[in-house]
Amino acid sequence: MYSPEQENISTTASTKVPVKYGELIVLGYNGSLPNGDRGRRKSRFGLCKRPKANGVKPSTVHVACSPQAAKAISNKDQHSISYTLSRAQTVVVEYTHDSNTDMFQIGRSTESPIDFVVTDTVAGSQSNADTQSVQSTISRFACRIMCQRTPPYTARIYAAGFDSSKSIFLGEKAAKWKTSDGQMDGLTTNGVLVMHPRNGFSQDSKPGVWREISVCGNVFTLRETRSAQQRGKMVETESQELVDGSLIDLCGATLLWRTAEGLARTPTLKHLEALRQEINAARPQCPVGFNTLAFPSMRRKDTPDEKQPWVYLQCGHVHGYHNWGNHREEREGREGRLRECPMCRTKGPYVALWLGCEAGFYVDAAPPTHAFNPCGHVCSEKTAAFWSQIPLPHGTHTFHAACPFCAQQLSGEQGYVRLIFQGPLD
Repeated sequence: MYSPEQENISTTASTKVPVKYGELIVLGYNGSLPNGDRGRRKSRFGLCKRPKANGVKPSTVHVACSPQAAKAISNKDQHSISYTLSRAQTVVVEYTHDSNTDMFQIGRSTESPIDFVVTDTVAGSQSNADTQSVQSTISRFACRIMCQRTPPYTARIYAAGFDSSKSIFLGEKAAKWKTSDGQMDGLTTNGVLVMHPRNGFSQDSKPGVWREISVCGNVFTLRETRSAQQRGKMVETESQELVDGSLIDLCGATLLWRTAEGLARTPTLKHLEALRQEINAARPQCPVGFNTLAFPSMRRKDTPDEKQPWVYLQCGHVHGYHNWGNHREEREGREGRLRECPMCRTKGPYVALWLGCEAGFYVDAAPPTHAFNPCGHVCSEKTAAFWSQIPLPHGTHTFHAACPFCAQQLSGEQGYVRLIFQGPLD
């Protein structure tokens, strides 16, 4: 199954269509940012082969520089990383052009070196206004990804990005050290965490282990807390190479990496739309009002209409919106979201159902039969099962499973429920 986005993976010289290395998709958005995608701020970002390579690789190392000398080197018109060891000593590593790689930078800054601008994801937020009051924990120049310009187009991730003066500065307080081969390395304040799923991004996927990536791309076990001074242990058997389904956490937003090959196997929006029409064509009914239910079009992702299906999350029975079993405390406006299901008398939350429209989050192309608890986003069973097992970093030292379409923390025993639709009576 190919989607329009994937049609530009061709490498034929005659059409000059750029090679696509892959895409980064921000978790917590259902196909676009709440107020729409704009420029470098969007919910997904395609990494394509650049007309001219812009990658860099380490070259000259200047040890025991005074702060003035370090400044002079980093002011030169080339990339460099400065490691401040003390007020009197800085190590500066110059970087030189690498014609074999393309570099893409991700961060909160809107300065020109950043290719993909990422801001903090607020769970369940419907508009950018909801996200403005948050004190951001995402670094302005969070990380960089280097893609090999020749097959198999390997993508490697590194913590920290170069700023407008082509520099990365690791100050006195940043965790940094000299490696066994005499090179410098370090970690950024809140770190860049990566998790590679086991068995790829497929129906058989299982969660991997979260690791931290250093400025030079080495892999470490996690620090005790996100910004602790003490680094974790180096994991030499693992690599910073991204695989289909790798998750990248920037402490405030989590990105999913999908390779071009992986995207080619992913359901398209057209396929998800066909599944939506198939459900609606079966004319599911509300067992109380006997009215026909229908999932709204994918463009209308946040305003319920009168045919909208609703679900009792405890049991999975699907209804239209009605007031049956609406407990007194809720009618009086008190915090009591519990409702009694008319079919089986189970009490639990009663929420509107929304189709998951971000195709890149699906691990298969099966029909949308399950809903996440408590948000009501609907997807295939295998997709719900996969995301319910993934511990996503939350804050500076906790992890929890969340809905990929809105980032709300999952609740209930499994984190999702099988939907039970009532067919038409005629």
